[in-house]
Amino acid sequence: MEESLSLLMKLKKEFQCTEVDIKTYSPLTLAYIGDSIYDLIIRTVIVERGNRAANGLHKSTSKIVNAGTQAAMAESLSKDLTENEMAVYKRGRNAKSYTSAKNATIGDYRKATGFEALMGYLYLTDNLDRAIDLIKTALEKIAMEI
Repeated sequence: MEESLSLLMKLKKEFQCTEVDIKTYSPLTLAYIGDSIYDLIIRTVIVERGNRAANGLHKSTSKIVNAGTQAAMAESLSKDLTENEMAVYKRGRNAKSYTSAKNATIGDYRKATGFEALMGYLYLTDNLDRAIDLIKTALEKIAMEI
């Protein structure tokens, strides 16, 4: 029986992606993919909790997938991150972005960018289990129900 590959490994294999040193990625590149990974995790949980109209799914997702919630999650995880994870978060938080969130303060937007960079880093290092654990822990700490 063939061993099951992670999503990342399947994508790399099927699309013949070359190995890239994770340290060469800019924090905004990590945040770019991390935003999608975080969104996918939250959407998956919401969909798996029950079939409903797309509008209802969107409303449930929007409460959790926004800069304010991500900033609160990042703050709640400060003592749970490894030294390396904290360094990735800080690189993302401190990155100079040329965009801003529609409904968030600059501070929250930067913390959210750091959180997304961390999610991207964990995904691209094939550590999605850790990303899921951190998201679950943060949601519990900020008492956010999915």
